[in-house]
Amino acid sequence: MSQRLLFWIPVFLRLALILVGVGILGYFYGPVPALAAGMAVMCALLIVQLHYLDQLAEWLEHPASEKLPDGWGAWTEIFARLYKLRRDDEKNRAELSEWLARFRQAMSLLPDGVVIMDDVLFLEWCNPAAERHLGFDLGRDKGMRVTNLLRSPEFMDYIILGRYDQALTLSFRNRKLIVQIIPFESRRQILVTHDVTEFERIETMRRDFVANASHELRTPLTVINGFLEIAQSQPDLDSQTRGAHLKLMAEQGKRMQNLVEDMLTLTRLESLDHPLRPERVDVRGLLEQVRQEALALSAGRHRISLEVAGPDISGSTEELRSAFGNLVSNAVRYTPAEGSIDIRWQETESGLQFIVRDTGIGIASEHLSRLTERFYRVDKGRSRETQGTGLGLAIVKHVLLRHDATLAIESKPGEGSTFIATFPKKAAVIG
Repeated sequence: MSQRLLFWIPVFLRLALILVGVGILGYFYGPVPALAAGMAVMCALLIVQLHYLDQLAEWLEHPASEKLPDGWGAWTEIFARLYKLRRDDEKNRAELSEWLARFRQAMSLLPDGVVIMDDVLFLEWCNPAAERHLGFDLGRDKGMRVTNLLRSPEFMDYIILGRYDQALTLSFRNRKLIVQIIPFESRRQILVTHDVTEFERIETMRRDFVANASHELRTPLTVINGFLEIAQSQPDLDSQTRGAHLKLMAEQGKRMQNLVEDMLTLTRLESLDHPLRPERVDVRGLLEQVRQEALALSAGRHRISLEVAGPDISGSTEELRSAFGNLVSNAVRYTPAEGSIDIRWQETESGLQFIVRDTGIGIASEHLSRLTERFYRVDKGRSRETQGTGLGLAIVKHVLLRHDATLAIESKPGEGSTFIATFPKKAAVIG
């Protein structure tokens, strides 16, 4: 039996009962009272129907499952069905809202930008990555044409040509982006952006590293090969000339060895396969060793002082010896004779500090931010004279990063330099 027939059966039964009641009244009291009673009952039913119609109209203006009236008679079935439909609709809306929230959360966490546009490129939605990449503001720019927001001749050409199967490399807002439009549905398009600025920077650093390392190795190899060719072609060289050649070859060989060792050290520091294994570092003993090495390098040409006024720390003794040694040896190399070098270990409010202060030649301010780059040299000629590899401060930077420490550099040309390595207070080992 259909639902519609089940709905009308009670209606017909009530009408039948009214007619039977009117007939009985007419039989006992005559037709006039019976018709009057029938009209009164019909008016009462009409008023009830109008009342429920009014409630239904009011509910339709502000539909909510908890506000739906209970009803009477046939209205009970009507309101029950409306309640079920409303509850199903609310459930579907809740599920849809939950999935939409999950989608937006997932899109907001993506490193790539996602922009949803209509078929004429009006902005409908974008995630935070797209706002960062393209300078959009969803609250401000929603409904605006994307080509008016992303003003780039290359992007306009990409739109005009319509070759969306290929990505476009775009330089925009000092970033390098790979963008691509993906049509979907019939009237929607997605613009995807991928930021490759950091990748390009790392790739450039890699190319520069290879080029610089090749250049640094080529010079000593050229010297050694040249002397070897002379020795082969002129076996009767006098002992004095041969000795001078051997001395230069040994110096260049030592230079290559230092360079390779520094490169291997950097590789080890950057490798995830060599995590930091902290131990208690005897700071006083370590810095005394560094001072003795500095005195040997200086050969009495400088005044070198050491003051230790802080506790031991937790870290790698070998790595810290390399970092502290590089800072002190640089101070010796770039400080003229009769100059002074002060080494200090102290505890301050900002943390534990290793300070190297010299009265050397100093460094111009435009070079300070790049000193820790691989093979970066302020004066290439002087660096070769001092037998530097150009990797010392890069090693210092990576050692400090592994120890959660920072490096600050203060310098003035002709007045000297100060290098300050600051370690967190939690690195201190007391007792």
